[in-house]
Amino acid sequence: MATGGITLLALGVYSARGATQTAVKYLDSRLGKPSLIRETSRTTLLTALRSPVKTIRRYFFSKAEDSLQGVVLDPALESRLREIAIATRFTKRNYGLFRNLLMHGPPGTGKTLFAKKLAAHSGLDYAIMTGGDVAPLGREAVTAIHKVFDWSQTSGRGLLLFIDEADAFLRKRATEKIGEDMRAALNAFLYRTGEQSSRFMLVLASNEPEQFDWAVNDRLDEMVQFNLPTLAERRRMTYLYFDTYILRSAERRRPIKIGPFDFEKKCEELAQRTDGFSGREIAKLLAACQASAYASEDGTLTEEMIDKKFRDALESHRKKVEWRAEEER
Repeated sequence: MATGGITLLALGVYSARGATQTAVKYLDSRLGKPSLIRETSRTTLLTALRSPVKTIRRYFFSKAEDSLQGVVLDPALESRLREIAIATRFTKRNYGLFRNLLMHGPPGTGKTLFAKKLAAHSGLDYAIMTGGDVAPLGREAVTAIHKVFDWSQTSGRGLLLFIDEADAFLRKRATEKIGEDMRAALNAFLYRTGEQSSRFMLVLASNEPEQFDWAVNDRLDEMVQFNLPTLAERRRMTYLYFDTYILRSAERRRPIKIGPFDFEKKCEELAQRTDGFSGREIAKLLAACQASAYASEDGTLTEEMIDKKFRDALESHRKKVEWRAEEER
């Protein structure tokens, strides 16, 4: 009898544990990250249960970040974005209705980075999806979009929903290029965004905002243009990324040595020669220089390495420009 009782008790414990795990997984499947969301700062139910202390600290004791820290932009644009960041933060604090935002301009100009910074500054979680992921879903696109908005409504902190390449599925319904599945997906999006929300902020990014359906434009409260960096911004970016990838390598396990050249003069030269580059291209150029130094025998970055990586970056940039021109013909 004693042995049987112990067996039944053990069975009950394991059954309860299994039932709890099953319930958690079920709730997480309902509240967990939708398939269209590529990246999010939002804590899932499973993560919260595994790290409750960390979750509590993040939700109740996190400090607001500078919305433009590490972002290099035109001063006038920086001023405009700071105004948006301050307004968004106070909207969250006072449980108001969020204003929907469109950021348009060439790729690599800081739109995604600012969206993440805006969320952190305002005390919101962020979630990123890409418009190009909608079309391959076919008939399932409508259901997937509804799941995204249902999930967005359940965020405890509020959510900044960032849709990159939004024009890929929010195109004009009158065009012949849009199929029935995409038309239905667009209608689902319009249905879910007909009114402003106090639970989530919608932020769209596009290289071709003129392709938007007129009803999409009607849902946007702020429109901000991001341009390619001028010489002044390229100069700031070059120094910033040289410091990030090269000079501050001493904070890592293997510091990078700098060869016998004037790196300040080299940064100025790169700023002058990267006309037409996006901020992302400049960052990748300096990251490539870091990789070259780490790959060398003694971990030294030479001027020749920088020149070679610049030539490679310039060739890649030229090809991208050519491909873009051919696509627009």
